This record gives sequence, C-alpha cells and structure tokens, in this order.
Amino acid sequence: MMMDDVNDLQGSPEDLSAGIRQRSKRISKYGVTHEPPKDDAIYYPQDDTHSFFARGRDIESVYTNHKYTEREKETLGTFESLDYLPSHSEVYKQWLRRQPRRLDWDRWIMMALIGFSVGLIGFLLHQLIDVISEAKWHKARDYIEDDKVLIAWGWVLGYSLIFVIASTASVVFLRPSAGGSGIPELIGFLNGTVVRHIFNIKTMVVKFFSCCFAVGGGMPVGPEGPMIHLGSLVGAGLSQFKSDTLKFRLPFFERFRNSEDRRNFISAGAAAGVASAFGAPVGGLLFSMEEVSSFWNMKLSWQIFFCSMVSTFTTDLFNSAFDGFRYQGNFGLFKSDKYIIFQVTKGIDVNILAFIPTVILGVLGGVFGALFTFINLKIARTRKRLLANIEAPWKQKVVRMCEPILIIIIYASVSVFLPAAFGCSPVSSIPGAAENSRSLQAYTCPTGSQNSSNKTYNQVATLLFVTGEQGIHQLFSRNTHLEFDYGPLVAVFVIYFILACWSAGTSISSGLVVPMFFIGGLYGRIIGRAMVSFFGVYAPGGYWSWMDPGAFALIGAASFFGGVSRLTMSLTVIMMEITNDIQFLLPIMVSVMVAKWVGDFVTHPLYHALLELKCIPFLDAEPVIIHEGKDIVNLELYTAKNVMSSPPVFLHSFEPVDRIAHLLLDTPHGGFPVVKKANNEEVFDGLITRLELTILLMNEDAFEPSGGEDSSLRDPEVTHVEYQQLTLDKLSNPRGTQDILESYCDDTGYQDLYINLRPYVNQSAVCIRQNFSLHRTYIIFRTLGLRHLTVVDEHNHVVGIITRKDLMGFNLEERIGEVLVQALARERTNVEMAETTHPIV
Repeated sequence: MMMDDVNDLQGSPEDLSAGIRQRSKRISKYGVTHEPPKDDAIYYPQDDTHSFFARGRDIESVYTNHKYTEREKETLGTFESLDYLPSHSEVYKQWLRRQPRRLDWDRWIMMALIGFSVGLIGFLLHQLIDVISEAKWHKARDYIEDDKVLIAWGWVLGYSLIFVIASTASVVFLRPSAGGSGIPELIGFLNGTVVRHIFNIKTMVVKFFSCCFAVGGGMPVGPEGPMIHLGSLVGAGLSQFKSDTLKFRLPFFERFRNSEDRRNFISAGAAAGVASAFGAPVGGLLFSMEEVSSFWNMKLSWQIFFCSMVSTFTTDLFNSAFDGFRYQGNFGLFKSDKYIIFQVTKGIDVNILAFIPTVILGVLGGVFGALFTFINLKIARTRKRLLANIEAPWKQKVVRMCEPILIIIIYASVSVFLPAAFGCSPVSSIPGAAENSRSLQAYTCPTGSQNSSNKTYNQVATLLFVTGEQGIHQLFSRNTHLEFDYGPLVAVFVIYFILACWSAGTSISSGLVVPMFFIGGLYGRIIGRAMVSFFGVYAPGGYWSWMDPGAFALIGAASFFGGVSRLTMSLTVIMMEITNDIQFLLPIMVSVMVAKWVGDFVTHPLYHALLELKCIPFLDAEPVIIHEGKDIVNLELYTAKNVMSSPPVFLHSFEPVDRIAHLLLDTPHGGFPVVKKANNEEVFDGLITRLELTILLMNEDAFEPSGGEDSSLRDPEVTHVEYQQLTLDKLSNPRGTQDILESYCDDTGYQDLYINLRPYVNQSAVCIRQNFSLHRTYIIFRTLGLRHLTVVDEHNHVVGIITRKDLMGFNLEERIGEVLVQALARERTNVEMAETTHPIV
C-alpha cells in the first residue's frame, strides 16, 4: 500500500474532528477502511479495455510481468499483508518467558494430529464420492442393458442435477470463498497476503460437501485441489486450538499462536492433503515446497514429511477395510490396487527411441496446457463481466447456479448419447484386452458370455460411462494397443477439454488433477495409437515393445499436468507414487520439463495466473524486470530509494491518543515506523501495525496523563496489554471501535493523554539504507516474509517505507521506467548544455 503525504494529517484538531464527522468510510472488522471485493466472482474492473489477445494479460510468458488496469491496481492495494515472523516486542518477549521450556515434541504431536485428521477427511471424502457416483452408474447400466436409453439419460441427468444443485447452492449462498480448488488463495496467503475467509470452519464444511456432491454428481472435475485446501484448513485450525466462528479458545498449544507457526502448520496441512489424495507422501512434501510455500527450512521438511506419512498411512489404513463405507475385512492389509490409485501392473522396458515421441508429447503438453490456461482465464473474465452487469444480488446468485447446472446437463447428455454415435468393437480383436474386459463398457453392444469370442464393447462408453478415475485407468492400461481408435479418442478429447476448462472456476468446490490426467492421457493415447498404426503391435519383451499406447497415455498425462501447473520435481514424484511405474521415470521427467519450457513461453502457470486474475498480491522468488518490453533491467544498478514510498507517516515512542486515532481513521496504512529521540534527532526505533494500535486504543488503561518526560526513562517491562491480545486478526465490534476512535478525536481531553508505544514496538523490524541495492532489497523482503521495510538515511532518519505492492513486477517496471526517463532527460540536458558552451565550429 502506498503511503499518503504526511501533510494530510496536519491541521487544527477542530478541522480534523470535522473531517471525522464527515467520514463516509467505516472501519471493517479487520481494522481498515478499505477491503478487497467480498466476492471475487462478481468483481470486474470496468476499465479493462485490453484486446482479446493482448500480450501481458492472459497471453504472457513467465519472463514478462502481468499488466494490471488502474482499477486492478487499486484492488491490489486493498489486500493486507502479514509478517512471517511475529513482532519482536517487549510484550512478546515477556510472553515467551512464561512459556514452558520444552523441546519440539509438542510440534511433532501437532504434525501427527494434522496428518491423522487430514487422512481421515481424505478417506471420508473419497468414500462419499464413490458411493454417490457408483449408485448413479450402476443404475444407468441396468437401464442401458434393457435398451432404455432415454430412461437412462433421465436417471443420469436427474441424479446428477440433484447433487450439482446442492454443490453449487452451498457455495453461492453459504460461502463463496469455498468455490474452486482454493490453491491460488492458499499460495497467496503463504506468500504473505491476507485472503479473507479461506481458513474458516464454515469454509471447510462447505468445501467438503460441495466437493463430494460435484465430483460424485459427475462434473468433469476432481477432488484433489479441494483436498489440498481442506488439509491447509485443518493445519490452520487445529494448530491454534481456537475458533472465532465457534467462539472457543482452548488452553492447549498456546505457543503455536503466532504467525510463523501457523503458516508452517498450514504448509504441513497442504502437503498432507496431497499425500492423502494421491497416496503420495513424498510428492506431498515436494508439492508444498515447490508450489505452495514461500518459506522453507530443513527442520520444517522433516516435520512435514512426517505429517504427510501419517496422512497417507491413515487414509490407506481405513481404505484397506472399507469400500463404500461397507466393512470388507482385511483391516490393515494394504492392497496395492487400493493405495496405488493408477497402478501399472505390467512394466515396459524403455528404449532410447521412445524419447522422440516423449518430446513430442512434452511440446503438446506445453501447448495444450497454455491453451487450457488461456481459455480458462477468458471464461473467468467473461463470467465476471456478465455478473458485474447484473445489479440484483439474487439474480447474480441464480446465474452463478445456472452455470454448473448447464455444464452437467451437457456432460450427462454427452455421456449417455455420444457412445451411440460409435459402433461396437469386438474384444477378441484387441490383444491383451481379455484380462481387462470386466472394466470395458458394453453400452448397447452384445455382451456374449464371459469367455465367448463374440463379446463386444463401446469405446466411448468405456471412457465416459464411468467415473474420471476409472476412465484414466483404461487409458493407462498396458498391452491394450487397439482398445481405442482415433475417432472416440479425438471426440472425447475435444468435448472433455472444453467442459473441464469451463467447469474450473464455476461456483462449485472442484479440482483439476483428474481432468488434467484424463486430457493428457487422451492425447497421449492418440500419439501411442499412431505409433502402433505406423509400426504395428509388438509382443512384450521385444526391442519395439515400448510402443504401447498406455505408456504414452501416462507420459501425456504428466506432460499436460506439467503444461498447466509448470510443476517439475513434485509432479514427477507424484506420477511415480500413483502408478508405481519406475521404469518410465526418465520419459516422464523429459516430458514434464519440455512441457514447462514450452508453456512458459506462452502463459503464466495456471495457479499464478489465477492469482493475477483475482488481484491477489504475490512476490515471485526472483523478479524479472523488462524495460519497454525488450531490455532486461539489472536491479543491482538501482536502489531502494527508487521504489520506496515517501514521505512516510511515523509515530513517536510516546504519542498523544488523539493523533493515533486520527491516523487510524484518516490513513489506510497497515503499519507505522516508530522513532525515538537520540542526540536531539528522531531516529528509527521500530515498527507497529495498525491492528496493534487499534487494540491499544481500546484499552484505556494504557493511557498516561503526561508526555513531557523522556520516554527513554520509562520501564518497557510495564505493560497494560498482553501479547495474546495483540495477536487478534480481526475486531469483534468494528462499529463500536470506530465510534470510540471518533470520540477520541472529538474530545479535546484526549489531546493530553498519551500511550507509551515502546513495549509494543517490533524492535527487530528490518530497515535498510536508501542507497541499498534494489535486488537485495527484494531478496530480503521476500526471504524474510516482511510486511513493511523501513528505509533510512545515513543518520538513521526515516525517509521512506517499502511494502509488497511496491516490489511487485509491474510497479518495479513503472518506477524504474521513470528513473530511466529522468536519467535520459538529464543526459540530453547535459549534451545540450555542452553544445551551447562549446559550439562545434
């Protein structure tokens, strides 16, 4: 957030009081007078005049910064940030001294609790989805076998509509923030931006049931993204042992109630969510490290690895004994077909020639992944524009509910009627298919007896008349070279690609992993089928046996996942853990890397692009600044002075109550530098946040009658507000708080009352010199997870402040562009002066 001019706060108390009485904006429960859009789905910047294919908007390589409109920049400024480390004040140190001295055994206990809870939620989620989906398809198959196609369509459509309506209604009416996967918001929060309502018990309940109903009802989405968000919700809530929604605060694990530990447990919960969803504990650890978390260390790696292990163990333990909530016995027997979700039972020797189609699949993954991202963003912008033009809130909600309803009508109809457009295929003509014949869908084709040679099946029904995971199993199956022809694969690819892209972003809780595997598996299978058409079918174990369409479907799935998300390490490990196909490790690595390289030249990764669409501030690990679209700028050549906001609004260690009240009511700043007297000069002493000041003003015991004494002589150990009071993240009564602050401004008696801020000031607030390298400024801010970075001169006088928005790529380009223009103007002036002084003869 940019700092206002300090002169805005000057004037007589009467003038300021009049301004307060005329104030139209009210303080929110988060202590600010400005907030982000309450519902991101209906927010659309009216000044968006970019063309459809404008570069820097939805088509932008990772080497360019996103172009925001002026309204979007204002929205960016409404998001609050948070520090990774807690405020190092006197009250914080007093609180630390009172904490019991122990090793980290309680931290390991908390990691185990989070892992167990997330594993149990993952088990319940998948069991509910299986029960809902199997009931639908089982009944539909019965109708199809009796040649009652229309009744089957009516059953599938009606059944799906019931659950999809329940899914979207719960999101639209109860908790809009529970929509989507929640991964972009999670990434933004762990990067240091406060995103409202994403860690709320109400969000968790709505997320769980909306995901169950959407996936079980048959939407072309998956449960893995919501499972990651649910894991982070467990980490955020369980580690604090308190709930503002349920109004309780238990006296356990109180030492974890600080920003650093809370964020670490959220990262652990996200990793546990991946581990439970995929049965991939190592993949969960790497996913949290590579994609979700912005702050990491080795000790945290061990703890999150343990949390992921417990989560996977819990899910697999319950899955070993239950199927659709029916006890099957064999409790504790971890069967590979259950805990390896896409298990490949027949390995294939990899040939060096296989890397040629692998590279082709990687290129396709990058192209299709970028296309998927581009179309998804365009649909999201169109949706926002349409909803923003609807004034009545109830009409907006109806329209939002109609979108997933329309999608499920189309998808259910396609699933039932599209197979009729394709003929029957004999099972006997497919080498290796006999072993897999039980999962082939006959649709209206003659089934024959179990072992008869006239048994037939429908290729499209085998892919669409089942759940997404079962369809992926068919695509990954080995030694089934001729199971699918080009026509069914292309038809399903086009339809599923469009519907999955459309579904992502609607008002349901949904993920994209299953659709990404399915889409990638389809075009991978097409490439593999082409190899078979050109070179024929070869027996297993030979030199050419690597030409298996199922193997290329696996590589295609990895490439499309990589092309959309741009994950590398975690994706490769996840693919290994969910398929148990270690022989194809190298081809998967190659396809993922090529897909990333190709996709990076076209669009930003999907989750980061959604952060930009939602206007959530985010700092990349390394800034890439390009001047006028061609010249790469070296930030080492610029200083903090070039981007800082100045002059800053600062406070003294001993400050009048009415001035602090004016600051809180008249400025939007999230924090204020605090100065002290040293050798008759005001030098930087620390920093205090807006919410801390608000809480202090709500405790009149902290007010003192005189400000004439030297504040340095005051005892910092004497405090009137405890640390736990200052850790609140929102106000319980914002309207009452505003009334109290206005009374402080109107009542002249508060001009003679002061607050000693020294016990509450962050004494370890980072400050840098104004000539400090801009590149190193960015590294310090990003690495330490700062909210504010104070800039001082050589005498330690506060001259400016740097916030998250100041270091975002678009702002750095604007500020450095201004510096370059000024430098060029000075250079021209010097040349003109030189020519005037020394004219050329």
